[in-house]
Amino acid sequence: MTHAVLLVDDEPHVLAGLRRALRREPLELFCATSAEEGFVILHARHIDAVVSDQDMPGMPGTVFLAKVRQEFPDTVRFMLTGKATLEVALQAINEGAISRFFTKPCDHVELAIAMRQALQHRDLLVAAKRLLAGVRRQSAVLEQLERQFPGITRVRRDPSGAVLAEAQDVPIEELLQQLRAEASRLEARLRRFDP
Repeated sequence: MTHAVLLVDDEPHVLAGLRRALRREPLELFCATSAEEGFVILHARHIDAVVSDQDMPGMPGTVFLAKVRQEFPDTVRFMLTGKATLEVALQAINEGAISRFFTKPCDHVELAIAMRQALQHRDLLVAAKRLLAGVRRQSAVLEQLERQFPGITRVRRDPSGAVLAEAQDVPIEELLQQLRAEASRLEARLRRFDP
């Protein structure tokens, strides 16, 4: 799977070095020399990850990444700086919620590995959110069907959990108790995947 990555740095030679470092990765790379140019790209197409320099004219990387987080929360964010300070690192982590903080010159292998891991993690989160949304839609449909046609979702199971095909009347109180128990189990499962 190819991911789109935006590299933002006001120094063209740094962008060229980052492109070389990531050339063997299954990435589609986009480059911007300013935060403003970066936002043009972000608004024009889907970007999975952003690597931003801190010291850029116009808008520092911490502010840029904080805005990226706000507008594109599923986009993975990395900070790259030649002047690493504790203040910049804390701001990048707290406001930009960055995945990794790199100092220039960065180890290209470490950057590629970090990028790969962060994108895999992002893909899993996106898939989990999609599955959760699907489960919620299905649960809503089942609840609506049950309201319209009481008993339609009733399923009898044997002690091992297998579904029994034979029809048998169940008192409404018992059915409601079973539905509540099943709904509680489903809610507990959903909470494990809800970010």
